[in-house]
Amino acid sequence: MVAQITDGVKVSVETTYQPEYSNPSNEHFMFAYRIQIENLSPYSVQLMRRHWYIFDSNGSRREVEGEGVVGQQPVIAPGEVHEYVSGCNLQTDMGTMHGDYEMRRLIDNEMIRVNIPKFDLIAPFKLN
Repeated sequence: MVAQITDGVKVSVETTYQPEYSNPSNEHFMFAYRIQIENLSPYSVQLMRRHWYIFDSNGSRREVEGEGVVGQQPVIAPGEVHEYVSGCNLQTDMGTMHGDYEMRRLIDNEMIRVNIPKFDLIAPFKLN
């Protein structure tokens, strides 16, 4: 698990290779990632947008951005944790992701950018 704190918001990421949804012979490798967003600040925040950078070990790069996460724009009060699971497919058995969340501090409506730390997506058979 990797984690990073930005402006009092801690983002932790854990990944899992999904062999049942992958098809290596067709260059399709599926990964799940679990994100925990913990508000360590004294102010409530709302996750408004996400922006991902996805890198495949074959050199390809994608960007994905949009509103919220998995269809939600959660409000996270001080001391609370929001958790969700999502997925990413790659053309190779290794890659990385990182990005950021755009969050709104509810006390003053200031927008803050919270870093999502870089994490590896590696099929377990690559580690042998």
